[in-house]
Amino acid sequence: MIRNLSYVGFVSPAAAEWRTFGPQILGAQLASDGPDDAVRLRMDAAPWRVAIHPGERDDLAYLGWDVGDDLDAAADRVAAAGIGVARDVAPSERPASEVVSFRDPFGFRHELAAPLADAEPFVPGRDISRFVTGDQGLGHVVLMVPDLDAGLEFYTGVLGLRLSDAVEAFLSLRFLHCEGHASRHHSLAIASVPGMVGVHHLMLELGQMDDVGRAYDLVRERGLRLPMDLGRHSNDLMTSFYVRSPSGFEIEYGTGGVVIDDTAWDPSATYDPTSIWGHQPPASGPPAPAIIRPFVAPAASA
Repeated sequence: MIRNLSYVGFVSPAAAEWRTFGPQILGAQLASDGPDDAVRLRMDAAPWRVAIHPGERDDLAYLGWDVGDDLDAAADRVAAAGIGVARDVAPSERPASEVVSFRDPFGFRHELAAPLADAEPFVPGRDISRFVTGDQGLGHVVLMVPDLDAGLEFYTGVLGLRLSDAVEAFLSLRFLHCEGHASRHHSLAIASVPGMVGVHHLMLELGQMDDVGRAYDLVRERGLRLPMDLGRHSNDLMTSFYVRSPSGFEIEYGTGGVVIDDTAWDPSATYDPTSIWGHQPPASGPPAPAIIRPFVAPAASA
């Protein structure tokens, strides 16, 4: 059903800071603002991939999933699970021509979207080789959920994502990919945080290690917060670092991630530790997530 993570939106009182953070640190290109003055960032020929909407507190606004030409069938699958779907987004508000939205059991808003059309050629905000997007989509997002089993049941059973592998370290994590023969190792990961719901990070993948190294130097030169230093993950083999964004969530900035072919992939692996080397937190310890709140279950319908 889902081909990739297509786009993502956040809300933040620091939205304006992304006008410099996006191009100068990440290497993204500024697109035209949204109708609500949202800052929009381009990573490729698509109209935009990331939007930061002005708001009173930092939060995830929506995750956009590319479902190809099967939008109606994908919407029907969600509705068949007893979840209300809506067509409540104007075309000018998203990079896709058609969108269907719904809320998952944890309150996150998801949007099933038509494929993104190409806009003008991508011009990076600074010298980078490229962002790895295309059929693999934007990157990946890590969500914190209060119930790992319920998360797996929903994201695999309803959305059709597939288990890649697991990590059992200081947190229990499950990594999920989109079905296919050349899929990103994970487009979504979920971490078990009892009683809480939130967002840990958005991963952006670059074409070369030099892209990552130059960004790492920039982050250090400007004194930006590094929740995790340079390192390489055990499961997806991404070489990356994590920088705190102006809106409180982390950006994982990396290269060299694994690609999955479902005909040959074994999802039974469990990893501990999370990294082969590096990814060390500051001496003061990992900073607390900024986008996290107590989970309140939705009221039962009458």
